[in-house]
Amino acid sequence: MNNDLTTTTRRPSAGLTTADFHQLAEVSPALAWFANIDNPQTRRAYQNDVKEFMAFAGIEDPHAFRHVGRGHVLAWRRDLEQRALGGATIRRKLSALSSLFDALCESNAVQGNPVDGVKRPKVASQEGSTPAIGDDQARALLAAPNGATLKGLRDRAILATLLYHGLRRAELCALHLVDLQERRGVRHLRVQGKGSKVRYVPLHPAAAGAIAAYLTMAGRSDDKAAPLFQPVSNNTRGAGKPITPDGVYRVLERYAGMVGIDVDGFGPHALRATAITNALENDADIGRVQDWVGHANIATTRMYDRRQPRIEASPTFKVTY
Repeated sequence: MNNDLTTTTRRPSAGLTTADFHQLAEVSPALAWFANIDNPQTRRAYQNDVKEFMAFAGIEDPHAFRHVGRGHVLAWRRDLEQRALGGATIRRKLSALSSLFDALCESNAVQGNPVDGVKRPKVASQEGSTPAIGDDQARALLAAPNGATLKGLRDRAILATLLYHGLRRAELCALHLVDLQERRGVRHLRVQGKGSKVRYVPLHPAAAGAIAAYLTMAGRSDDKAAPLFQPVSNNTRGAGKPITPDGVYRVLERYAGMVGIDVDGFGPHALRATAITNALENDADIGRVQDWVGHANIATTRMYDRRQPRIEASPTFKVTY
C-alpha cells in the first residue's frame, strides 16, 4: 500500500496539497481584502479607486503601501476636490482606501491607517439625486408595451416588477423562475440583494398577472432553473441567459421616450425611488419599507423619499402657547 500523502489519486478531492497550502499562505492581504468584497459593483468601484490612488502616489510595488502617510492621502483628497468630483464620489474613494488599510493593519502588513482622521465631504442633503415619477407617468409606462407580442409582455412584466417592488436593476436581472415562491399561501419574489442578503417580497397582483402573461406566451413556465427575464430576439446567442442591466436600461429608455418622460437622471433606479415614495405616500411604515427594498440603514430609505411636504404638517403649526 502506498502511504505517500502527496499521491493525488489517494488524496480526497477537498484536500490541499503542501504546494496548495503554501501558495494560499502567500496570498497578499490586499488580494484577500479584494476577494472578500461580496458585491461585484462595490468590488469594481473599490478596485478602480485604489488603482487611482496608486497611480497618483506612484505606487508600483504593493509593499510600498507601508510607506504611505496621511500627507499622501491629504494630497490625493485635494486633487480629487480640484477635479470638481462630487462629495459622494470623494467619500467613496476615501472609504475604499481606508477599507484596504484596515485589512492591511489586521494582517500586520502596515502599522496604521493613514486615512484615519482625514475629513471627508459632508452629505449636502438628506435627499438623494435619483428622481421619482408621478403616478400618471408610472401608469403610462406600464401601458406602453404592446401586449400582443412576447417582447411587449416581457417588458411590461419588467416594468411592473420594478415599479411594484422597488427592486434594484441587478436584483431583477438575477431573478430565476425558482424565485417565484409560495409562502404562507402568498406568492413572493425571492430577491438576492446586496451582500448576498436574501429577502422575500410579496408579489403584487398586477405584477403577478404581467409575469404570468409573459411566461405563458414564452411557453417556459416549467423551467425553474431558467432566468425569469430573458432577451427576446431572433438572435439565439441570448437564449437561456438573463437580461443584462444594460438591457433593462434600454427597455426603460424606449418606453420613457414613447410616453414623453424627460427627467434628468431618469433610469431604472428612478423606478425604485418611485416605488418607495408611492409606498410612503400610502402610509407604509418606513421601517417596513427599509426591509422591503433591502436597505441596511433607514437613513438610505429616507433619501429615496420624494414626497412633497405638506405645509400644514410643519412644526410651525404645532407650536402653542
